Amino acid sequence: MAAHEAPTPHGSATASRPGRTLARPLRFAALGDSLTEGVGDRVDGAWRGWAALLAQGLGGPGGPAEFHNFAVGGALTRDVDQHQTPGALACAPDIASVVVGVNDTLRHTFDIHDIAVRLDRVCAALTPYGTRILTACLPDPGTMLALPGPLARPLARRQRAVNAVVHALSERHGAIHLHIADAAWVEDRTMWSADRLHPGERGHRMIARRFHELLAAEGLALGAPPGAEPEQPVPGPAAKALWLATAGSAWVARRCTDLLPQLLGLAGTEVRHWARGTSVRLDHVAETALTSALASLSPGPPLARMGE
Repeated sequence: MAAHEAPTPHGSATASRPGRTLARPLRFAALGDSLTEGVGDRVDGAWRGWAALLAQGLGGPGGPAEFHNFAVGGALTRDVDQHQTPGALACAPDIASVVVGVNDTLRHTFDIHDIAVRLDRVCAALTPYGTRILTACLPDPGTMLALPGPLARPLARRQRAVNAVVHALSERHGAIHLHIADAAWVEDRTMWSADRLHPGERGHRMIARRFHELLAAEGLALGAPPGAEPEQPVPGPAAKALWLATAGSAWVARRCTDLLPQLLGLAGTEVRHWARGTSVRLDHVAETALTSALASLSPGPPLARMGE
C-alpha cells in the first residue's frame, strides 16, 4: 500500500507544535471506532462521547478547539489506516487521538502483525508535522461481556497483545497514553452503557477528564475539564432490556456469522490445553506472534510484553 500523502507542514506563525500559543484555534482530530464515535453517550439524538467532551476543554487564546471526528462504529485498524488517516492529515491537526483495536479482537481475521504495522503507519504519518498523538489501552471485550473462561481467555489474550503494541508505539512516537484497561473502572457498572461494551455518559466523561489531565500537565489543554457527573439520566433496567431486544440482538447476530464459529474453535482449543495442563503453550504462541510483530517495525521498536 502506498504511504499516506503528507500534508503541508504546519505554518510556524499559525500552527506550531501544541503547547505553544496558536494564532488560530487548536485543531483536534479523533480517529477510531464506536468508542471515539461516542456510542453510549447520546445527546439530542446523536452520539457525543469522550472526544467531543475533551474538545470542549482544549480551547485557548485562539478560540474554541476545531474538532473533527473521523471515528466510525465497527472500524478496524485497517479502516483507520486506509480511510480515516487521510482525512485527518488533510485538516493538519495539532492533536490527534488514535484509539482502535477492540473490533479487531472480535474478528476471525485477527492478525497482530498487521495491526502493529498499520498503527505504526498511522502514527508515523501524523507525527512529522508536530501533531501530538493520544492513545489508550483498553479492557478486553470478554471481561466486559462476562463471558465464560474458555470464551473469554482468547479475547483477553488478543487484547493484551493489542495493548502491548499500543504501549510500544506510544513510546516510539511520543504519544500521550491513557491506561484504561484496569479492573477498577471496568467493574464499576455505573460507567457503562446498557450494551456492556461501551461507556455510558459517566464513562465517557471519565475518559475525557483523564485525557484532559494528561494534556493540561503538558500545557496542551487550556480550557476547563468536562464535568464528572452525567447530564442525562442513567439507563435503567427497561432501557437495558430494550437494547438487548433490539440493537443487542442485531449485534449478536452479526457476531454469530463472523466471530462465533472461530471463537468456539478457540474455546475448544483452550479446553483441550487446560485438560492436558499445557495452557502455557497458547500464551507462548501469542507472545511469539507479538514479538515478531514488534520486531517487524523499523527502526528497532521498544520492547513490550503482553499484559504491560
